[in-house]
Amino acid sequence: MVNQSHLGVNGITPIQQMIASCSGAFMTSLIVTPFDVIKIRLQAQRTPFYKGKCFLYCNGLMDHLCVCENGNAVAWYKAPGQFRGTLDAFVQIVRNEGLKSLWSGLPPTLIMAVPATVIYFTCYDQLRAFLKNHLGYDGIYIPLIAGAAARVGAVTVISPLELIRTKSQSRKLTYKELGSVVRIAVAQDGLLSLWRGWGPTVLRDVPFSATYWFNYELMKNQFCKKYNVSEPTFAISFFSGASSGAIAAVLTLPFDVVKTRRQIELGELSTIKTQRTLSSTWKIMERIVSESGFGGLFVGLLPRLMKVAPACAIMISSYEYGKSFFRKINQERALKTG
Repeated sequence: MVNQSHLGVNGITPIQQMIASCSGAFMTSLIVTPFDVIKIRLQAQRTPFYKGKCFLYCNGLMDHLCVCENGNAVAWYKAPGQFRGTLDAFVQIVRNEGLKSLWSGLPPTLIMAVPATVIYFTCYDQLRAFLKNHLGYDGIYIPLIAGAAARVGAVTVISPLELIRTKSQSRKLTYKELGSVVRIAVAQDGLLSLWRGWGPTVLRDVPFSATYWFNYELMKNQFCKKYNVSEPTFAISFFSGASSGAIAAVLTLPFDVVKTRRQIELGELSTIKTQRTLSSTWKIMERIVSESGFGGLFVGLLPRLMKVAPACAIMISSYEYGKSFFRKINQERALKTG
């Protein structure tokens, strides 16, 4: 039985919020992962991956750095065939390798993505409730503040795990060896070395999160008023999530370009064991502008929109549906016990 005194402002418990966000993360990953697998296979065909080469893999929720070990043979990644395009790649992969190959790499990514998503979405709702109920602030900027703070927390918690995972992919390591690598890194560069890459990640994800939640809550409330509903329907959540995700993706693209470059630089430096220092965020920005002009900071806009907008739509609509499901259960239990 759900203790009514423990229910939050949304009528559900924090545990129920976690379950709802977890289910949303699985749904997003299952739907979006095949598109990224196909994209990586096509990229590898055009520019073969050599040993030590890094590429980014995304399940729709997070970017993950993958380091090639032996040319094209890297963990779950297989050497590409000759594909004429996206549809041809889809058909050939399914025909030659089986349908499950489209979800290659899903388990290790979920290990990172699900905890990060649970922390992020649960913290957002809890912070928003705290600002409204305990601080008495009910302004339109609550989603912006709560979204930014929740993202900082999620990035801070996950960053060391992401760095450790990247090191483990650069070469085959046992858990004992991995522990030794981490201890040596901490001894040489201090505990903060586990948070390398935190800066550019925050610069990209915090503005994205603040912009996304601000626009999402604004759109959702407007649609609820327009259609005279107390809770957002699946369609309202889906459209609001896609639109707000697209807006945030465009505004934060320069930081995404910088983060991608810095992640790859970090992975490749780790692989070849060089002592060369990493470039700072602003130096990478200056280099991009000098090499490609201001437009270089907005490279990959269309692929980013095609990935981010549907991922945001699927995630938030699944999350809102999950919360609505638990809210109804709690209400029914309250009526029975009342």
